[in-house]
Amino acid sequence: MRGWWRDLTELVLPAECGGCGRPRTVLCAPCRAALYGAAPGRVRPVPRPPGLPAVHAAAGYGDEVRAVLLAHKERGVLALAGPLGTALAGAVRSGLAAAGARPDGVVTGPAARRAAAGAEVPVLLVPVPSGRRAVRARGHDPARRIALAAAGELRRTGTQARVLAVLRQRRAVADQAGLDARQRLANLAGALTVVPGAGRLLEAGPVVLVDDLMTTGASLAEAARAVRAVRAVRPERAEAARAGAYRWPDTGERGFMGATPVYPRAGREGREERTDGTNEGRPEPVRSGQPWADDDACRGPVCAAVIAAPPDSFEINRN
Repeated sequence: MRGWWRDLTELVLPAECGGCGRPRTVLCAPCRAALYGAAPGRVRPVPRPPGLPAVHAAAGYGDEVRAVLLAHKERGVLALAGPLGTALAGAVRSGLAAAGARPDGVVTGPAARRAAAGAEVPVLLVPVPSGRRAVRARGHDPARRIALAAAGELRRTGTQARVLAVLRQRRAVADQAGLDARQRLANLAGALTVVPGAGRLLEAGPVVLVDDLMTTGASLAEAARAVRAVRAVRPERAEAARAGAYRWPDTGERGFMGATPVYPRAGREGREERTDGTNEGRPEPVRSGQPWADDDACRGPVCAAVIAAPPDSFEINRN
């Protein structure tokens, strides 16, 4: 009985740090600092996949950060979802702040009217899905679990957020390990889709794609393509681009919000939205008061956010 109880508690409260192995802690203070102690930043893979939105990451992928991600994903140390969600929330905030400084689209519909009146609209976190076989083997979906933790952290710090787990793989893909950037793009091309009926859910607010790790950017680029594919091009967006406004939830600043029409019957705040079922190109910026030139530009995500990326992909490290 005592051994069974020890095994159970170690599943929830591991006996050692997920980053360095220090005993009697889920994640020690130095490893927390490595994970989310520094300011998140913009990352760019080289080469950059077509259609990849702006990506922001919380930490460089290496040492303790790598160990924490693997412990959560592969060993099922679920207690690490909280700290990982905190790190991802920071990357989401970084991406939203950058999108507010250089907007890429507008919000339209009833929520745009609420936003213009000063009401908040929720940020929609869309996790990049794992394959069904991988989920079964691991016993959980790491990206979705971390996204839920990030949404909770965002709400606790004043930003309305919810998770929409609406992307699915519509065909089998090869294991990405060992593939170069071009091979990964080919492997994932057309592999993701938005489940039937979920397109309107994606109209509830600005969409941020989320994942635990970015290497070549192929997965995020394919996810962005799938989201764009279901976004309806509506004539009223041209008028909204000329007259609409929004308020960023965490800053109160007004301006155009990125890449999102609005669904008037959004789900309850703080809950994950899921549905069951089975235009490439980077958006051009839209300046306040300018005519809408490219409807397709408002069809994609505002940005993408990840916990970790290769250290040399951070813009601050570029010459």
